[in-house]
Amino acid sequence: MLPQSNTLPDRMYKAKKILCLMGMEYEKIHACPNYCILYRKEFAELRSCPKCGLSRYKIKDGDKENTDEIIKHGSPSKVVWYLPIIPRFKCMFTSPTDAKNLRWHADERKCDGLVCHPRDSVQWTNIDKQFPTFGNESRNLRLGLASDGMNPYGNLSTNHSSWPILLVIYNLPPSLCMKRKYMMLSMMIFGPRQPGNDIDVYLSPLIEDLKLLWDDGVEVFDGFANESFQMHVMLFFIINDFPAYENLSSYSVKGHRACSICEENTSYK
Repeated sequence: MLPQSNTLPDRMYKAKKILCLMGMEYEKIHACPNYCILYRKEFAELRSCPKCGLSRYKIKDGDKENTDEIIKHGSPSKVVWYLPIIPRFKCMFTSPTDAKNLRWHADERKCDGLVCHPRDSVQWTNIDKQFPTFGNESRNLRLGLASDGMNPYGNLSTNHSSWPILLVIYNLPPSLCMKRKYMMLSMMIFGPRQPGNDIDVYLSPLIEDLKLLWDDGVEVFDGFANESFQMHVMLFFIINDFPAYENLSSYSVKGHRACSICEENTSYK
């Protein structure tokens, strides 16, 4: 497929080795099929779920459960793919061009009284007043989280649920923040059925990184200013439809209090 003089990797293994050296590694986390736990931290060495008792690995007919052969060569019952966000933020600031664009909202934005960027919103201003230490550093990132369920095999009449978790960086100018290059896929949840309100179990690695970035921050080298600084990150927006909003917030969007704003005053008409 490729000419002999090409410099592109000719195998997926070589491509993965290059990306891992660039800080684009991923974590393949085993999960309980009933959405109980992720097999990480204190559950990393378990062979079955401590809550529902299901095996961590797929069991074929006639096989004994949790044998060493299944653990060595068997497939996990469910897998969550997590792409750590902290190394990717560090890579972005290493590039002088990207580091300059990440402070566009403070240095190059035109203040003409029109709402042309999330920086012009009242919410952005209120957060700067409530958290002045965070707002005084223009390089601190504000993210939008977008998620929804999809079936990539719908045209094959196959039941499958995929939930991508995307992050959008609102520090960038409007012409870049919604480009595919800067929209970060942080997590992919696969399964025969959607996780529903138990999606918070799978989001735990991302939530832990976001809490670390908000509370303590991480030291990042700014390639544009040629200096290091302590970067903090906050979750600014959540973008989804009403069914996905119900799953992410655990707020029922059906019945008497279907509207999260009106609540008990929701009209049935």
